[in-house]
Amino acid sequence: MSDEMPTGDSAGDVAARVVSSAAQDIGSFIKSQREAAQVSLRQLSQLAGVSNPYLSQIERGLRKPSAEVLGQIAKGLRVSAEVLYMRAGFLEDRPASPVRDALLSDTSVTERQKQVLLEIYESFRRENNPRLDPQPEKENQE
Repeated sequence: MSDEMPTGDSAGDVAARVVSSAAQDIGSFIKSQREAAQVSLRQLSQLAGVSNPYLSQIERGLRKPSAEVLGQIAKGLRVSAEVLYMRAGFLEDRPASPVRDALLSDTSVTERQKQVLLEIYESFRRENNPRLDPQPEKENQE
């Protein structure tokens, strides 16, 4: 057996399948969140300010939404935009944290307030444990 791609699979074909898979993943995730919230497709499209057909295409994995549209959908679902961004591949997944999870799920705090609180929390964690800092400053370097 060879590790080469099967005949007929170009790099473009592979990339298209990866994008399609990501679109289906985020679409199915949005649909499951919508159903869990007991919100109809039409209601979410109105809350998010996107057309009903476009939202349907996103949920079925036919379209991959932009970060802006994901933010609108997150607001309509009252979930963290960060969660949708990670699922769609716009943000890197971070290690699980009960504090982070609780903050992101709190619907009484705006998205901007959540981001500020998370930045403060992460800065305290880095201050108390410098090993958490991905790029620690070099001391006494001139």
